[in-house]
Amino acid sequence: MKTANAHRTSILAAYLLALALAHRLVAEDFVRVCPAPAGEPLSAKYSVTAGQSNVPVYIAKVASADPVRRFKAMDDKINSAQYFEQAAFASFDLQGSAGIVVTCPEPVHQAKILPSSVGIVPAIDGHRIMFKLSKPQNLVLEVNGDWVGSLQLFANPPEQNLPQPNDPNVIYYGPGIHEVDGVRVDSDKTVYIAGGAIVRGTMKAGGRDSSAFILRGTNITFRGRGIIDGSQCPTHARHLISVVGTNVTLEGVILRDSSHWTVPIRRSENIAIHNLKLIGYRANSDGIDICNSRNVEVSGCFIRTLDDLVVVKTDKGQGEARHIYVHDCVLWNEVAHALSIGAELRENVDDVRFSNCDVIHDKGREWTLRVYHCDSARITNTIFENLRIEESRRLMSLWIGPAVWSRDSERGHINDVTFKNIIASGDQPRIEFKGFDSAHGISGVKCEHAIINGQPLKADDIKRNDAVKDISISR
Repeated sequence: MKTANAHRTSILAAYLLALALAHRLVAEDFVRVCPAPAGEPLSAKYSVTAGQSNVPVYIAKVASADPVRRFKAMDDKINSAQYFEQAAFASFDLQGSAGIVVTCPEPVHQAKILPSSVGIVPAIDGHRIMFKLSKPQNLVLEVNGDWVGSLQLFANPPEQNLPQPNDPNVIYYGPGIHEVDGVRVDSDKTVYIAGGAIVRGTMKAGGRDSSAFILRGTNITFRGRGIIDGSQCPTHARHLISVVGTNVTLEGVILRDSSHWTVPIRRSENIAIHNLKLIGYRANSDGIDICNSRNVEVSGCFIRTLDDLVVVKTDKGQGEARHIYVHDCVLWNEVAHALSIGAELRENVDDVRFSNCDVIHDKGREWTLRVYHCDSARITNTIFENLRIEESRRLMSLWIGPAVWSRDSERGHINDVTFKNIIASGDQPRIEFKGFDSAHGISGVKCEHAIINGQPLKADDIKRNDAVKDISISR
């Protein structure tokens, strides 16, 4: 017979073992889901569980499958908001791994997870799709060939050091639906959009061409797991977040239905943008516009917008753009450019690097990778590297010439551009390098290990004119 002390020791050992196992579960496998706010319509097309948790599935307007309607959304600006279809998205925090189950009303015959580079092949059982996630990442699930109405899945890393609602330096939006009208965020402030919060930009008092949130100053953080929504603003009325500042961090939030550029960064220094998710369908709803700014990093974002996804620009007299690093993003290009510099280039641009991104769709009429130069600046040291492009019609372009965007009378220069480790597919995707004239040309272009539809890039694949010098192609 066990003594009382031995019995207590056995109970303690069992308790410590259970505690250790519980700690192991918390440390290694954890899913956090925030309920949707009351009154927010949810998708009837998908239901999602992550681990043992039901995940709300939200609705987002996206560009049409019909190219005529998709391009009209850009060109018919007055009626831009009329051209759309619906997709869905779900978001949760993940630590360790979790099984994901997506259930559809109709039987599932085919399911594809993008980007293909993640290598996730789901299992199908009747109406259900099942797979395992082992780390935070942004994915797209296409069911029965429906790429437009796909499910965007945003698995976020767990949040750390959460801001406190009663902190005087924190602008806090808790779960629920909120309306804002041009919130000014000054130096040393944090904006926190909690999971389960939807913050809707309005036009109640502010003028057009403003922002739902206006960040101006130094040491500003904007973060959270909630949604910022621009659907109440007329087309071309409002950005969702605009930045003019130094030491600014944007992280984690979902930005839906911007009526203008979603996140413009202007005349700024030391900007970090991580894990934003942007979905837009209206005219000029660019993703992230980096204008006359320096030391900007964009990483781990998902962007599906009608106009340019990530673009670098320089307006006259507002400073050069330098040291821009865009990496590890998932991109869906609807009409314009996926990763680009231009068109407005009136001050010099140096050291721009686009790296390790997946372009999962390119349905546009412009180019996937481009330097589009319509003005007088000098563009130097641009790198497109380690890019996986699953669909493209117009793949790579370096271009100098006058266009509707031109403001300078003089044309500029493009020097030292590298395309390295580009793996691309498409229906005979075009490649074009075109300078303006002998005094305003393109030089120092390197194409290293570019594979197009399974074949190495050849010199004959590139359409170019006499204003392009010093091109090298290597395998």
